[in-house]
Amino acid sequence: MGELVRQSLSDSLTERIMELIRDQGLQPGNRLPSTRALAERFAVAMPTVRESLRRLQTTGAIEIRHGSGVYVSEAVDRLVLPNPNVPEPRGEQLIQLLDARALMEPYLAGLAAARRDPQRLADLRELLATAQRHLAGAPGDDAALHEANMAFHRAVAAASGHGVLREVVDSLLFVHAGEQREILQLFDDRVRDYDEHCAVLAAIEAGDTQLAGDLMRRHLDDVKAVVTKHARQESEPSP
Repeated sequence: MGELVRQSLSDSLTERIMELIRDQGLQPGNRLPSTRALAERFAVAMPTVRESLRRLQTTGAIEIRHGSGVYVSEAVDRLVLPNPNVPEPRGEQLIQLLDARALMEPYLAGLAAARRDPQRLADLRELLATAQRHLAGAPGDDAALHEANMAFHRAVAAASGHGVLREVVDSLLFVHAGEQREILQLFDDRVRDYDEHCAVLAAIEAGDTQLAGDLMRRHLDDVKAVVTKHARQESEPSP
């Protein structure tokens, strides 16, 4: 019974800390009161505060910086959260994840072309410049190239102005980030990825909503074809 009471108290405190963040208009990067101050404010024990803060950190609402304090995170108002404990997807599950991306990302690319936000376009150009710098680099540049490629897809979603779908895309990219790195290493499609990203950006900059969506769909279909081939090879029995 004592554990259940503590659980209920921790749940309630978690909600009250979120209310505090909203009521005081705290923004990402703002510091929260100390653990002791929160315990005194809500008349609870310090361990209960720490438990609630750990829960909020898990959801991405806050960031605990040891030796510095507790800060509001960029993800405080996210509606969609990735599962940090999900196993690396394989085979059919990964193909379904790519199918889900193909339903959303072409639409988001079209929205980005319709908006043509100058700052978002500058972000996309910078990401492609970063990717280009790593194309002809040493094998150790693969990780940086992968990050730039994934960031490009996130940036296209951000440029769309659709907040909820942007969060969904972020979550899907998070879920199969490891597999994407493996694809990059196995199939050596660095230049093709870069060229296709450049084509998508050119369509967005031109304001061609139809072409931007079509090119993004074609790009994701290419990725899916590679993943499908790899999944089939893995499922084939060894001779």
